[in-house]
Amino acid sequence: MGSFAGFILVLAFWALDRALGAVVWVYRKAHNVASDGVAPKTEVLAVGPASPDRRQFLERAAVLVSATPFVASGYGLLRGRLDVEVKQQRIRLPRLPKAFDGFRIAQLSDFHISPFMTADQIRRFVTITNHLKPDLIALTGDFLTWDARAQGQVVEALAPLRAPYGIFGCLGNHEVYTKTQESITRLLGASGIRILRHETASIRAQGESLNLIGVDFQGCHECPTFPPENYLQGVEPLVSPERVNILLSHNPESFDRAAQMGIDLSLAGHTHGGQLALEFVHRGLNLSRLGYTYTIGLYEKPGAQLYVNRGIGTIGFPIRFGAPPEITVIELTRAG
Repeated sequence: MGSFAGFILVLAFWALDRALGAVVWVYRKAHNVASDGVAPKTEVLAVGPASPDRRQFLERAAVLVSATPFVASGYGLLRGRLDVEVKQQRIRLPRLPKAFDGFRIAQLSDFHISPFMTADQIRRFVTITNHLKPDLIALTGDFLTWDARAQGQVVEALAPLRAPYGIFGCLGNHEVYTKTQESITRLLGASGIRILRHETASIRAQGESLNLIGVDFQGCHECPTFPPENYLQGVEPLVSPERVNILLSHNPESFDRAAQMGIDLSLAGHTHGGQLALEFVHRGLNLSRLGYTYTIGLYEKPGAQLYVNRGIGTIGFPIRFGAPPEITVIELTRAG
């Protein structure tokens, strides 16, 4: 990708150089024609080739600019995709029971086990997560990439995860693509990781509870409208009006519907934060922004919030730049 971008830039500089040369040639010809037959000839400034110093400067600038994508891609491949960020995020929930004030949820997403995200690399993220000592761990889908045979490896890598209130998760679109929704749910369950497939789990502490909801991937590339209009269809009965509801939904685009249903907090992934992002310029400036409304971090609506995790692995090209892999530690607090 970097080499291709560099080539395009070199080609653009070459074309610009040739275009300027053509303009100078046309000017000289026109000037010579206009000067024929005129006596005495008036003195004019000669239009010569660019000075050697200027030409050398332009050539060096072209090389430098053209090399930038290659250097950035190399960084994204060798370091950016593995240089994990532990993101601490405090979220205030007005209806949070007192027993859960300060409750910590570690969120991991989009593992995408592959030659560019091996089981050993996933184990490193698991070790980091366990050292953070969260109360609960939420896994928001896309355990696999394209190879269904890798499910045993990713399950084995995730099995050491530990949290006193449990490890829960939902499935992503790549579990749909690899047709592993049933099998990976069983394998993860046998390792102590409960996948919620349009079902709930009650998280209890000191006589109070949270309602944790998990759904399969929300989306349909073959629907009459895209994005589809029926996000979270059939989930209404799972929502508990008397309790704080936390939704695990791989696709963040279900947030609008979740807010309408009274779900207090949604946790999602799917976008990878764009993989290539320029958050320092603008929060929404990333490769996912063209297809998604919610791409990175925390979003709020009246009575509802969404956190979009950048994920661990990559898809399409094994590069991250400006969107490092993320382990999120969400601290729930009571609104003051």
